[in-house]
Amino acid sequence: MPLVKVKEKYQVTLPASLRKKVGVAVGDLLEAQVQGKKITLTPKVAVDRAFVEQRLAEGLEDLKTGRVYGPFTSGKAVVRSLHREARKLKKR
Repeated sequence: MPLVKVKEKYQVTLPASLRKKVGVAVGDLLEAQVQGKKITLTPKVAVDRAFVEQRLAEGLEDLKTGRVYGPFTSGKAVVRSLHREARKLKKR
């Protein structure tokens, strides 16, 4: 089990072997929780509200202009539609 040292400004470096195991990269967010005398770090994904609002606006615009597929009666119907559209794109 790797040991880490708490630096002067309470910074801790996660060993590469641990980072690779859980898939943590530079800029990722970790949620810190205290459980008794343990500190648990859990990778988290944050959602950029502006990005979500932009994508939602784009989706609503697609609906208004009729750039939609469906409605579908089953999952098989969705897959058939996707294959049909993929074939159309290949022909271009």
